[in-house]
Amino acid sequence: MLYNIELLINGLLVGSLYALIALGFVLIIKATDIINFAQGEFVMLAGFIMAAGLHTYGLNLAFSIVLGVIGMIILALVVNRLVLQYMIGRPVVSVIMATIGLAAFLQGFATFVWGVDTKNIPLPITEEPLFIFDVLLSPMELAASAASFICIGLVSWWFIKTRTGVALRAIADDQQVALAMGINVRYYFGITWAVAGIIAVVGGIVWGHLLGVDVQLALVGLKVFPVVILGGLDSIVGAIVGGLIIGVIESIAAGYLDPLVGGGTKDFTPYVIMILVLMFKPYGLFGQENIERV
Repeated sequence: MLYNIELLINGLLVGSLYALIALGFVLIIKATDIINFAQGEFVMLAGFIMAAGLHTYGLNLAFSIVLGVIGMIILALVVNRLVLQYMIGRPVVSVIMATIGLAAFLQGFATFVWGVDTKNIPLPITEEPLFIFDVLLSPMELAASAASFICIGLVSWWFIKTRTGVALRAIADDQQVALAMGINVRYYFGITWAVAGIIAVVGGIVWGHLLGVDVQLALVGLKVFPVVILGGLDSIVGAIVGGLIIGVIESIAAGYLDPLVGGGTKDFTPYVIMILVLMFKPYGLFGQENIERV
Protein backbone atom coordinates (compact mmCIF):
# COMPACT_ATOMS: atom_id res chain seq x y z
CA MET A 1 0.00 0.00 0.00
CA LEU A 2 2.83 2.42 0.87
CA TYR A 3 4.49 1.67 -2.48
CA ASN A 4 1.24 2.41 -4.32
CA ILE A 5 0.86 5.71 -2.47
CA GLU A 6 4.42 6.71 -3.40
CA LEU A 7 3.76 5.89 -7.06
CA LEU A 8 0.55 7.91 -7.01
CA ILE A 9 2.08 10.96 -5.33
CA ASN A 10 5.19 10.95 -7.52
CA GLY A 11 3.00 10.59 -10.59
CA LEU A 12 0.91 13.57 -9.55
CA LEU A 13 4.02 15.67 -8.93
CA VAL A 14 5.53 14.85 -12.32
CA GLY A 15 2.11 15.29 -13.93
CA SER A 16 1.92 18.84 -12.61
CA LEU A 17 5.21 19.58 -14.42
CA TYR A 18 3.73 18.16 -17.63
CA ALA A 19 0.67 20.34 -17.11
CA LEU A 20 2.88 23.44 -16.99
CA ILE A 21 4.37 22.77 -20.44
CA ALA A 22 0.95 21.75 -21.77
CA LEU A 23 -0.36 25.12 -20.62
CA GLY A 24 1.91 26.78 -23.20
CA PHE A 25 0.38 24.63 -25.94
CA VAL A 26 -3.18 25.31 -24.81
CA LEU A 27 -2.73 29.04 -24.34
CA ILE A 28 -1.48 29.52 -27.91
CA ILE A 29 -4.15 27.23 -29.35
CA LYS A 30 -6.95 29.05 -27.50
CA ALA A 31 -5.81 32.48 -28.62
CA THR A 32 -4.34 31.91 -32.09
CA ASP A 33 -5.68 28.51 -33.18
CA ILE A 34 -2.07 27.44 -33.85
CA ILE A 35 -0.55 24.18 -32.56
CA ASN A 36 3.00 25.14 -31.65
CA PHE A 37 5.23 22.09 -32.08
CA ALA A 38 8.19 24.29 -31.07
CA GLN A 39 7.03 24.70 -27.47
CA GLY A 40 9.61 22.17 -26.32
CA GLU A 41 12.31 24.17 -28.11
CA PHE A 42 11.12 27.28 -26.26
CA VAL A 43 11.71 25.44 -22.97
CA MET A 44 15.13 24.32 -24.21
CA LEU A 45 16.18 27.83 -25.24
CA ALA A 46 14.97 29.30 -21.95
CA GLY A 47 17.12 26.74 -20.14
CA PHE A 48 20.16 27.56 -22.31
CA ILE A 49 19.78 31.31 -21.74
CA MET A 50 19.57 30.91 -17.96
CA ALA A 51 22.44 28.40 -17.90
CA ALA A 52 24.56 30.86 -19.93
CA GLY A 53 23.71 33.60 -17.46
CA LEU A 54 24.83 31.40 -14.57
CA HIS A 55 27.96 29.80 -16.01
CA THR A 56 29.16 32.13 -18.79
CA TYR A 57 28.30 35.58 -17.50
CA GLY A 58 28.57 34.80 -13.79
CA LEU A 59 25.11 36.10 -12.90
CA ASN A 60 23.24 34.89 -9.85
CA LEU A 61 20.04 32.88 -10.18
CA ALA A 62 17.67 35.85 -9.93
CA PHE A 63 19.41 37.85 -12.67
CA SER A 64 19.68 34.71 -14.84
CA ILE A 65 15.91 34.23 -14.56
CA VAL A 66 15.35 37.89 -15.53
CA LEU A 67 17.69 37.38 -18.49
CA GLY A 68 15.71 34.29 -19.47
CA VAL A 69 12.38 36.13 -19.25
CA ILE A 70 13.64 39.04 -21.37
CA GLY A 71 15.24 36.71 -23.91
CA MET A 72 12.17 34.51 -24.29
CA ILE A 73 9.78 37.47 -24.60
CA ILE A 74 11.96 38.89 -27.39
CA LEU A 75 12.22 35.50 -29.08
CA ALA A 76 8.45 34.90 -28.85
CA LEU A 77 7.65 38.32 -30.31
CA VAL A 78 10.16 37.88 -33.15
CA VAL A 79 8.81 34.41 -33.99
CA ASN A 80 5.25 35.71 -33.92
CA ARG A 81 6.09 38.73 -36.08
CA LEU A 82 8.33 37.06 -38.68
CA VAL A 83 6.82 33.59 -38.97
CA LEU A 84 3.48 32.84 -37.38
CA GLN A 85 1.50 35.98 -38.18
CA TYR A 86 1.76 34.99 -41.83
CA MET A 87 0.16 31.63 -40.99
CA ILE A 88 -3.16 33.21 -39.95
CA GLY A 89 -5.91 31.72 -42.10
CA ARG A 90 -3.59 29.21 -43.76
CA PRO A 91 -4.40 25.48 -43.92
CA VAL A 92 -3.67 23.48 -40.77
CA VAL A 93 -0.96 21.44 -42.50
CA SER A 94 0.91 24.62 -43.44
CA VAL A 95 0.84 25.85 -39.86
CA ILE A 96 2.03 22.49 -38.51
CA MET A 97 4.91 22.34 -40.98
CA ALA A 98 5.88 25.94 -40.14
CA THR A 99 6.12 25.19 -36.40
CA ILE A 100 7.99 21.92 -37.04
CA GLY A 101 10.45 23.83 -39.23
CA LEU A 102 10.77 26.46 -36.52
CA ALA A 103 11.54 23.72 -33.99
CA ALA A 104 14.30 22.31 -36.21
CA PHE A 105 15.78 25.79 -36.70
CA LEU A 106 15.79 26.52 -32.96
CA GLN A 107 17.49 23.19 -32.21
CA GLY A 108 20.20 23.92 -34.77
CA PHE A 109 20.60 27.48 -33.47
CA ALA A 110 20.98 26.27 -29.88
CA THR A 111 23.60 23.70 -30.91
CA PHE A 112 25.52 26.34 -32.89
CA VAL A 113 25.55 28.88 -30.05
CA TRP A 114 25.86 26.70 -26.91
CA GLY A 115 27.17 23.37 -28.19
CA VAL A 116 26.09 19.87 -27.27
CA ASP A 117 27.37 19.66 -23.71
CA THR A 118 24.78 19.30 -20.97
CA LYS A 119 24.55 22.29 -18.65
CA ASN A 120 22.92 22.42 -15.25
CA ILE A 121 20.72 24.97 -13.51
CA PRO A 122 21.46 24.69 -9.79
CA LEU A 123 18.65 25.69 -7.45
CA PRO A 124 18.83 26.37 -3.71
CA ILE A 125 16.75 23.31 -2.87
CA THR A 126 18.03 20.41 -0.84
CA GLU A 127 18.45 17.03 -2.49
CA GLU A 128 17.74 15.18 0.74
CA PRO A 129 14.48 13.18 0.43
CA LEU A 130 11.55 13.94 2.69
CA PHE A 131 9.58 11.32 4.61
CA ILE A 132 5.98 12.29 5.30
CA PHE A 133 4.06 9.49 7.04
CA ASP A 134 6.74 7.08 5.74
CA VAL A 135 6.12 8.25 2.15
CA LEU A 136 9.33 9.15 0.31
CA LEU A 137 9.07 12.52 -1.48
CA SER A 138 11.50 14.67 -3.45
CA PRO A 139 11.80 18.30 -2.21
CA MET A 140 12.64 19.44 -5.75
CA GLU A 141 9.54 17.82 -7.21
CA LEU A 142 7.40 19.31 -4.43
CA ALA A 143 8.78 22.81 -5.05
CA ALA A 144 8.48 22.43 -8.83
CA SER A 145 4.92 21.19 -8.51
CA ALA A 146 4.00 24.15 -6.32
CA ALA A 147 5.59 26.56 -8.82
CA SER A 148 3.71 24.87 -11.66
CA PHE A 149 0.32 25.21 -9.98
CA ILE A 150 1.02 28.85 -9.05
CA CYS A 151 1.92 29.60 -12.66
CA ILE A 152 -1.13 27.75 -13.97
CA GLY A 153 -3.39 29.58 -11.51
CA LEU A 154 -2.02 32.99 -12.47
CA VAL A 155 -2.37 32.34 -16.20
CA SER A 156 -5.89 30.96 -15.74
CA TRP A 157 -6.91 34.03 -13.74
CA TRP A 158 -5.34 36.31 -16.35
CA PHE A 159 -7.10 34.54 -19.20
CA ILE A 160 -10.52 34.49 -17.52
CA LYS A 161 -10.70 37.70 -15.46
CA THR A 162 -8.62 40.38 -17.16
CA ARG A 163 -9.55 42.63 -20.09
CA THR A 164 -6.71 41.14 -22.12
CA GLY A 165 -7.96 37.63 -21.43
CA VAL A 166 -11.48 38.56 -22.51
CA ALA A 167 -10.08 39.96 -25.76
CA LEU A 168 -8.08 36.78 -26.33
CA ARG A 169 -11.16 34.63 -25.77
CA ALA A 170 -13.09 36.78 -28.24
CA ILE A 171 -10.31 36.35 -30.80
CA ALA A 172 -10.26 32.59 -30.21
CA ASP A 173 -14.02 32.43 -30.77
CA ASP A 174 -13.97 34.31 -34.09
CA GLN A 175 -11.03 36.33 -35.41
CA GLN A 176 -13.06 38.13 -38.08
CA VAL A 177 -15.72 39.28 -35.62
CA ALA A 178 -13.00 40.38 -33.20
CA LEU A 179 -11.42 42.49 -35.94
CA ALA A 180 -14.82 44.01 -36.78
CA MET A 181 -15.27 44.95 -33.11
CA GLY A 182 -11.99 46.88 -33.18
CA ILE A 183 -9.76 44.37 -31.37
CA ASN A 184 -6.13 44.52 -32.51
CA VAL A 185 -5.65 40.83 -33.22
CA ARG A 186 -1.95 41.04 -34.05
CA TYR A 187 -1.22 42.93 -30.82
CA TYR A 188 -2.96 40.34 -28.67
CA PHE A 189 -1.27 37.51 -30.57
CA GLY A 190 2.04 39.07 -29.55
CA ILE A 191 0.95 39.17 -25.90
CA THR A 192 -0.03 35.50 -26.06
CA TRP A 193 3.33 34.46 -27.43
CA ALA A 194 5.13 36.57 -24.83
CA VAL A 195 3.21 34.81 -22.03
CA ALA A 196 4.03 31.45 -23.63
CA GLY A 197 7.69 32.48 -23.54
CA ILE A 198 7.45 33.27 -19.82
CA ILE A 199 5.84 29.85 -19.21
CA ALA A 200 8.77 28.33 -21.11
CA VAL A 201 11.15 30.05 -18.66
CA VAL A 202 9.43 28.39 -15.69
CA GLY A 203 9.56 25.08 -17.54
CA GLY A 204 13.23 25.64 -18.38
CA ILE A 205 14.07 26.23 -14.71
CA VAL A 206 12.26 23.10 -13.54
CA TRP A 207 13.19 20.66 -16.29
CA GLY A 208 16.66 22.15 -16.72
CA HIS A 209 17.39 21.38 -13.09
CA LEU A 210 15.87 17.90 -13.21
CA LEU A 211 17.29 16.72 -16.55
CA GLY A 212 20.05 19.18 -17.42
CA VAL A 213 20.01 21.61 -20.33
CA ASP A 214 20.91 20.31 -23.79
CA VAL A 215 19.13 19.91 -27.12
CA GLN A 216 17.40 16.78 -25.83
CA LEU A 217 15.45 18.94 -23.38
CA ALA A 218 13.24 19.95 -26.31
CA LEU A 219 11.76 16.45 -26.26
CA VAL A 220 9.75 17.55 -23.22
CA GLY A 221 7.46 19.35 -25.67
CA LEU A 222 6.62 16.15 -27.55
CA LYS A 223 6.39 14.22 -24.28
CA VAL A 224 3.54 16.41 -23.06
CA PHE A 225 1.64 16.27 -26.34
CA PRO A 226 -0.41 13.26 -25.11
CA VAL A 227 -1.37 15.47 -22.16
CA VAL A 228 -2.80 18.09 -24.50
CA ILE A 229 -4.67 15.49 -26.58
CA LEU A 230 -6.11 13.79 -23.48
CA GLY A 231 -7.23 17.00 -21.79
CA GLY A 232 -8.43 18.76 -24.93
CA LEU A 233 -6.49 21.09 -27.20
CA ASP A 234 -8.26 24.25 -26.06
CA SER A 235 -8.87 23.56 -22.37
CA ILE A 236 -6.73 24.90 -19.53
CA VAL A 237 -8.53 22.59 -17.09
CA GLY A 238 -7.86 19.75 -19.51
CA ALA A 239 -4.13 20.54 -19.47
CA ILE A 240 -4.11 20.22 -15.68
CA VAL A 241 -6.20 17.05 -15.50
CA GLY A 242 -4.47 15.47 -18.49
CA GLY A 243 -1.05 16.19 -17.00
CA LEU A 244 -1.97 14.59 -13.69
CA ILE A 245 -3.47 11.51 -15.38
CA ILE A 246 -0.48 10.99 -17.69
CA GLY A 247 1.91 11.48 -14.78
CA VAL A 248 0.14 8.81 -12.72
CA ILE A 249 -0.01 6.40 -15.68
CA GLU A 250 3.72 6.86 -16.29
CA SER A 251 4.48 6.27 -12.62
CA ILE A 252 2.39 3.10 -12.48
CA ALA A 253 3.96 1.80 -15.70
CA ALA A 254 7.43 2.46 -14.31
CA GLY A 255 6.57 0.80 -11.01
CA TYR A 256 4.81 -2.33 -12.25
CA LEU A 257 5.47 -2.90 -15.96
CA ASP A 258 9.11 -1.84 -16.30
CA PRO A 259 10.41 -4.51 -13.89
CA LEU A 260 8.56 -7.19 -15.89
CA VAL A 261 9.82 -6.25 -19.37
CA GLY A 262 13.14 -4.60 -18.56
CA GLY A 263 12.09 -0.95 -18.77
CA GLY A 264 10.80 1.53 -21.33
CA THR A 265 7.06 1.12 -20.89
CA LYS A 266 6.61 4.48 -19.16
CA ASP A 267 8.00 6.21 -22.25
CA PHE A 268 5.48 4.86 -24.76
CA THR A 269 2.44 4.32 -22.52
CA PRO A 270 1.30 7.98 -22.79
CA TYR A 271 1.30 7.70 -26.58
CA VAL A 272 -0.83 4.56 -26.41
CA ILE A 273 -3.29 6.57 -24.31
CA MET A 274 -3.13 9.37 -26.89
CA ILE A 275 -3.97 7.00 -29.74
CA LEU A 276 -6.91 5.55 -27.82
CA VAL A 277 -8.22 9.03 -27.04
CA LEU A 278 -7.98 10.04 -30.70
CA MET A 279 -9.88 6.90 -31.67
CA PHE A 280 -12.74 7.15 -29.19
CA LYS A 281 -12.83 10.75 -27.91
CA PRO A 282 -10.91 12.93 -30.38
CA TYR A 283 -11.76 16.22 -28.63
CA GLY A 284 -10.30 15.02 -25.33
CA LEU A 285 -11.86 15.13 -21.89
CA PHE A 286 -12.60 18.86 -21.86
CA GLY A 287 -12.06 19.99 -25.45
CA GLN A 288 -14.74 21.87 -27.32
CA GLU A 289 -16.44 19.82 -30.03
CA ASN A 290 -16.62 21.60 -33.37
CA ILE A 291 -19.54 20.28 -35.39
CA GLU A 292 -20.04 21.60 -38.90
CA ARG A 293 -23.35 21.14 -40.74
CA VAL A 294 -23.39 21.30 -44.50
